Amino acid sequence: MSTSLRTRLSSLRYAASALTLLLTGCVSGPDHVPPQMPLPAKFEEGGNKSNGNVVTVEWWTAYRDKRLDGLVAHGLSENLDVLQALESINAASANVTVAGAGGLPSLTVDASHTLSGEKGRLRTTVGTTNTTGGEASLSWLLDFFGQYRRSKESAIASLGAAYATADNAKLTFLKDLVESYIDARYYQERIALSQASVKSRQQTYELTLLQLKAGAASRLDVVQAEGLVQSTKADIPGLEKSFTESAHHIATLLGMPASSLMGELQKSAGQPVFRGDMRAGIPADLIRNRPDIRKAERDLAAAVADIGAAEAQLYPSISLSGSISPSWVKSSGAKGASLTSWSFGPSLNLPIFDGGTLRANVDIEKSDAKTQYLAWKAEVLNGVEEVENALTAVRRDTQTLEPLRRQVQTSQESLALSTASYKDGASSLLDVLEAQRSVSDAEASLAATVQQVAKDYVDLYVAIGAGYLEPQQVASKPAAKSG
Repeated sequence: MSTSLRTRLSSLRYAASALTLLLTGCVSGPDHVPPQMPLPAKFEEGGNKSNGNVVTVEWWTAYRDKRLDGLVAHGLSENLDVLQALESINAASANVTVAGAGGLPSLTVDASHTLSGEKGRLRTTVGTTNTTGGEASLSWLLDFFGQYRRSKESAIASLGAAYATADNAKLTFLKDLVESYIDARYYQERIALSQASVKSRQQTYELTLLQLKAGAASRLDVVQAEGLVQSTKADIPGLEKSFTESAHHIATLLGMPASSLMGELQKSAGQPVFRGDMRAGIPADLIRNRPDIRKAERDLAAAVADIGAAEAQLYPSISLSGSISPSWVKSSGAKGASLTSWSFGPSLNLPIFDGGTLRANVDIEKSDAKTQYLAWKAEVLNGVEEVENALTAVRRDTQTLEPLRRQVQTSQESLALSTASYKDGASSLLDVLEAQRSVSDAEASLAATVQQVAKDYVDLYVAIGAGYLEPQQVASKPAAKSG
């Protein structure tokens, strides 16, 4: 590069730095202010103590099931929905660079070399010319009113929304996986109960056959006893189907082919029971902890920044451009010669008549910002509602467990008494069959309630936004910018 070219480029660089300092304070449009809305001091059935930051709380460990813990740890790094959401962060990060690039100087350098001449008779070449040239072009749109700065603010806010989307994907995965695991264990419990019921009713059927031979029972009693055995057997295939579907879904959530975990999950571990504290915190915690609310706030920040970018297009813009083109030409039989051409100057773009397009674009962005604000409020209220419902469900469903356990005990005792009475001939077979139905119904109701309470705790901790990040992820995660 020639000395004159370096001098001119150096001058342009110093001029750009000076103009950047002058233009820093000129930005169109409103600045984003984190939204606020009045919230109650506590949940209706909760306490008044804040939970603080719960995004790293591993609440699923309160089920004290090592197999479940292993599935969660594996799935957070392998779930395909989570991986897709994480990949979107890379695109959003690159978009920040793209959005800010328009407000920076652009320098391109081209170089060329050509050989030309004329060919005469007898294969002789006449007048060969070597031409070597280059061109350096510089352009810079002066961002007087902050169009590109607002665009970059919008892109940074969208990057924050991408992080929140990935967090929400993890939270959704946790809810789906843990509830599917609870369902699988519930179906296993129901299968075991049904198999035990078949055994008990088969014994009653065999006893009725003996009673028939002894003349103490009728053929109708035998048919009724056998029908109850068969109806119970008919329930088992449907329960096995439901268990298999739950196991297949768990495998899919872990990014594995369906049925990959059948062997592992078929090892019964009992129904999961939550043995932790019920910590709901206060409504204000949700704004910090729930990723869907944080995403809505970041979407609002991006929309507010877009207002400024649209307003900046209403005003004049100035572009600086320049180029320098040195060349060297040498013809055969002559000395080489150099030639340098250059140009530099500003250009002005002044929007005057556009049919109202630019102003309408501003109105569109303002409307979008209002929409995003309303969407943020909706997310907050939806979060509060989900926590309130989960608290109610945990408390009410838990209250039904003890009565159901007692009902199972009394129905089993009634079955034992009615069976003994039937053997002695003091009661009818109908009493025994009715007692068996009562035991089956009570045990099924208890298993279903244990399942529901376990899922109620999942709903609660997902509703407060707990457990989707590991501690090291919180430490390395960039702080969200509010514009």
